[in-house]
Amino acid sequence: MTLQQQARYWLFGLVAVIALVWLLSSILLPFVAGMAVAYFLDPPTDKLEERGLSRSLSTGIVVVSFFILMILTVLLVVPILQSQIFGFAERLPGYVTGLRETTFPLVVDLAARLGIDVNGSAGDAMKKFSGDIIGFGFDLIRKAWSGGLALFNVLSLLVITPVVAFYLLRDFDHLVTALDKWLPRQHAQTVRRLLSDIDSVMAGFIRGQGTVCLILASFYGLSLTFAGLEFGLIIGLFSGLVSFVPFVGALLGLILSMLTALTQFLPGGDYLHIGIIAAVFVVGQVMEGYFLTPRLLGNRIGLHPVWVMFALLAGGALFGFVGVFIAVPAAAAIGVMVRFLLDQYLGSRLYLGVDGRPPDEPAP
Repeated sequence: MTLQQQARYWLFGLVAVIALVWLLSSILLPFVAGMAVAYFLDPPTDKLEERGLSRSLSTGIVVVSFFILMILTVLLVVPILQSQIFGFAERLPGYVTGLRETTFPLVVDLAARLGIDVNGSAGDAMKKFSGDIIGFGFDLIRKAWSGGLALFNVLSLLVITPVVAFYLLRDFDHLVTALDKWLPRQHAQTVRRLLSDIDSVMAGFIRGQGTVCLILASFYGLSLTFAGLEFGLIIGLFSGLVSFVPFVGALLGLILSMLTALTQFLPGGDYLHIGIIAAVFVVGQVMEGYFLTPRLLGNRIGLHPVWVMFALLAGGALFGFVGVFIAVPAAAAIGVMVRFLLDQYLGSRLYLGVDGRPPDEPAP
């Protein structure tokens, strides 16, 4: 088989995989979640196996313990979150209205000092803006529910995800051995190295970034609750869990927190609590940027924040809710391939020239 035929073969395989993911995206969520859980639980499973337990027993203990802990957490937290979610959704229009009534006189007064008359136009603009915010929020919730969190998908997550995680954890080494036998012998060593790099990057993201998100969610939720912010727990948990998108989780959390805090504390002139809530997000960003991310992730992912945001938007646009989950790991895998191709290019005659030197490098 010539090089061109091999390239066509692998390109066809890639297109077929993308088409299958697109066609089956509505049922892939529990399988993607199971793969993520398997990556997350692989280290403790390996440690139990090193202590002399069989792979099946180690996998069973780790998976059962993990999902029991998850179920207990859900049973304890969901009733609180449910009341906060519905309460926040019910009071959001009031928050926006209160913020408009509180800040609008300040805007008019500032404009008057600058000699600008914005009384009518600013009022109309703020009414339209607040209406757009409320409509966008409810439309986003509706789309998320119908696109990825429908009842069937929730039930499939509860039933299928543990099964997928168990079998992937137990049989992963056997799967790798079987796949290794299918590799083209001429390029087997190169493919093994690339797959090893991709596996390392994906594991680093799932374990490292997942841990960062959980720590930030706990920090924001508890800090905002202790600061006296209404619905601080749900806002904080949301901010932390969305932190896998660089800067977006903290920015959305800050906007929601300040919207609530200004409505709650500004009428009484309580600027101290407003400052404390803003400081919570400053501390969270410092903790993430200078402590959590360097220690838990380091340079294992090697993805620029802009590339991560683009991958998330592209994944969501192409594959919906499932695409958001697979976007960053897929982008990390593409990054590994791009770095490999760049290394090949830098060592090729296309870059070095016929005589092995770049055209702009003088002969010795």
